[in-house]
Amino acid sequence: MTTRATRGTRRRTVVALAVILAVLSAFVFRLIDIQVVHADDNVAASLSKLGGSSPVPGARGDIVDEDGTVLASDAFVYDAQLDPKLIADYEKQTDPKKKPKMPWSEASEKIAAIVGMTGDDVRKLVSDALAKNPNSQYAKLKNGLSTEKYLALRDLGLAYVYSKARAIRVYPNGAVAGNIVGFLNGEGKAQYGIERMDQQCLAATNGSISYKKGQGGVRIPGSERIVGAVDGGTVKLTLDSDLQWYLQQMIGEQAQRQGAKAATATVVEVKTGKIRAAAEYPSVDPNNVNTVDPEYWRSHIFSDAYEPGSTFKAITAATVIDQGKATPLSHVAVPAREKFPNGTVINDAFPHPVYDYTLAGALIDSSNVGLSKFGTQVDPATRAEYLERFGVGQKTAIGFPAEQSGLLRDPAKWDGTTMYTTTFGQAFTVTPVQIAGAYQALANDGKKIDLSLVESCTDADGTVHEATAPQSEQIIKPETAAAVRQMLENVAVQGGNAKTTKVDGYRIGLKTGTAQKTDGHGKYKSGVFFTSMVGIAPIEDPQYVVVVTLDEPTKMRSSAANAAAFQQAMTQVLKTYHVAPSSEPMGPLLPKFN
Repeated sequence: MTTRATRGTRRRTVVALAVILAVLSAFVFRLIDIQVVHADDNVAASLSKLGGSSPVPGARGDIVDEDGTVLASDAFVYDAQLDPKLIADYEKQTDPKKKPKMPWSEASEKIAAIVGMTGDDVRKLVSDALAKNPNSQYAKLKNGLSTEKYLALRDLGLAYVYSKARAIRVYPNGAVAGNIVGFLNGEGKAQYGIERMDQQCLAATNGSISYKKGQGGVRIPGSERIVGAVDGGTVKLTLDSDLQWYLQQMIGEQAQRQGAKAATATVVEVKTGKIRAAAEYPSVDPNNVNTVDPEYWRSHIFSDAYEPGSTFKAITAATVIDQGKATPLSHVAVPAREKFPNGTVINDAFPHPVYDYTLAGALIDSSNVGLSKFGTQVDPATRAEYLERFGVGQKTAIGFPAEQSGLLRDPAKWDGTTMYTTTFGQAFTVTPVQIAGAYQALANDGKKIDLSLVESCTDADGTVHEATAPQSEQIIKPETAAAVRQMLENVAVQGGNAKTTKVDGYRIGLKTGTAQKTDGHGKYKSGVFFTSMVGIAPIEDPQYVVVVTLDEPTKMRSSAANAAAFQQAMTQVLKTYHVAPSSEPMGPLLPKFN
């Protein structure tokens, strides 16, 4: 028989066991939570107390020209700091075995000699830090130290001196291709140009160093764990830096001589569509961008859209020939001033009697009235389609930062004036690089090749990623392109700039453009122009297209202002690429009049 006392004892035992089991369960649950569920978080927390880590910066990739000349690269500098508390602890140390071999009084002098300070200055940094906080572990010593000075500090073997590596961007060739290369801002973020366009290739992946700390926060030797950084890739451009340098110097001199606000010179290789030079004035030095107005930090070759003027009369000629509406010898009666049936009045830039102009003659003399009469033989929708084929209203395949597409209105909405002005390069806008692309097609037997600026990206491990092959399209018949090139050669020989644009030993073709500039409110500025000149050489076997522009020249306000710059640019291009002189003589001159 179980007594009441026995039952009470059992009950207490069961309750005690239950309490013990509950406590053990709680401990087990907590242990599982610590060691399994939140193990990673707890390890990280413990390391933050017992150790530390610091990033290992990877180097941003280089930007190089077609021959490997470096245009942008990373260099490392070192920011040095001191640990005031550790210095104080060492100075208080009485144990000879633990006392540093070099006393602070001596060490501070050696440190000062390396970083370009006085011993008193270095000691004051430490004393000031300790005065503010007796446990201070940081005092800035010197930022931006060279590798040589970093190594000299390291060789002192002082535990309280620590240097942190920091990458800085340098541009060895300064302003050469600066508007194309771009730059980084103060936070290391890519701004403009290739730096921004090819960020994915150039960007590095940082590594890290983690370590354990002993008493007093001293790093324990041998405890380091290193995760290596991955450097960025190298971007290879199509540019020739030597040619780029020459053209930048030349175009800057010519712009100043002509009193122009700005100028550009663009070179395209006909058979490949590769941009071999993209020179601009003013140019930006990425090492110090503040030397020029921020307006010139970007590339105006890609970002300035303007009415091309007479350079696009060649595109009108290509359109009417390709559509079978005219030949170079077709002719129309052309007065200096014509009132068309819809009431639109078109004027030529020079007075003359009624000429029976051939299409070639209208192009040679750059007659607005003549091109209006020839051009309107093709309907607006078809003419707009040809403008689009030649790249008007579309960005290039390059995808350059801040690139403009230009403007081409729906032909269904063209008014009576636009019907005619589009035949001689008004009422739509283009960029200098789009002009170069259009003439590349004329030079390449009517096959338009996407322009390119980047050859490849090479990873840090040597893996080469070639740029996507450019697309090409036959936009006009080869015989049409040949006919237009023949007329452009006659422009070069019979036009008003024949003497000043002649390139000795070579047959060339060219066209000029003098475009009015708008005031931003739909009206043209009086006496203010954007002038351009574009040429192909050698015309019998086209190799290169050169485009030269001047923004608001004041000494000469017509495209004649561009003649000297164009002649020098084309001469240098042919010399740089060792293009053989023309061996075939020019054929008979095309007649200007019927």
